[in-house]
Amino acid sequence: MSEKNREGKRTARERLAVEREKQKRAEKRRRGLIVGVTVVGVLGLAAVVGVVAANAGKDDGGGKAGPVVAPSGARGKDGLAIPVGEESAKSTLTVWEDFRCPACKSFEVTYRPVLHELTDAGKLKVDYHLATIIDGNMRGSGSREAANAAACAQDAGHFSAYHDVLYDQQPPETDDAFADTGRLIELAGKVKGLDTPAFRACVENGKHHSWVDKSNEAFRAGGFTGTPTVLFGGKNIVQDRTMTPAKLKQLVEEQAARG
Repeated sequence: MSEKNREGKRTARERLAVEREKQKRAEKRRRGLIVGVTVVGVLGLAAVVGVVAANAGKDDGGGKAGPVVAPSGARGKDGLAIPVGEESAKSTLTVWEDFRCPACKSFEVTYRPVLHELTDAGKLKVDYHLATIIDGNMRGSGSREAANAAACAQDAGHFSAYHDVLYDQQPPETDDAFADTGRLIELAGKVKGLDTPAFRACVENGKHHSWVDKSNEAFRAGGFTGTPTVLFGGKNIVQDRTMTPAKLKQLVEEQAARG
């Protein structure tokens, strides 16, 4: 074989080697592109799943609700107060409470006899505002569902009696038993005339959910430190260590006497 022929073959082999190397590099780039696209797709899916999981873990008060429907007879700013007692009463007690709140139950048990006595006598009116802070603190929806049920009881003219039943039957703070609308309807059986088809539908359909949410927003916007917040004469009597049911009764009766 001549030198010229050997050189020609060597040159051809080199060209082939170069071409094969180019092909290898091209194939490597192609595989890298496919892997990259696959990784991006997987990460994108993971991101979507992560967003769904994160949203699933958020406490949004039980989901979206419909228009704000205030219970019958609600008054005050935005119709967020449920009134108990005569409008003509000279003294007003403003109560912010949560049906899952143990401290709220303690206040109710302690002051209930005096509050009933004074409201029945036309000397005191109580404006109840419902909050759902325990749902946020302990997770769940029992505060919201119980508040909705209480608003349904207000529609039926039985708020005060049902309000007392809810506190008498309050579950432990960590037990979200009031999230069960069946339980709330069962408790309505303890109030004569309350357990009706209209009340059941109101509870089961969450008729006043948006109103409850708005009430809770007002509580947070008010800068209150917790429930119960009980205002008399502009002061939170829960924070007044000198306040007792007897003292509150005396103050209300003095105001009634002054006219």
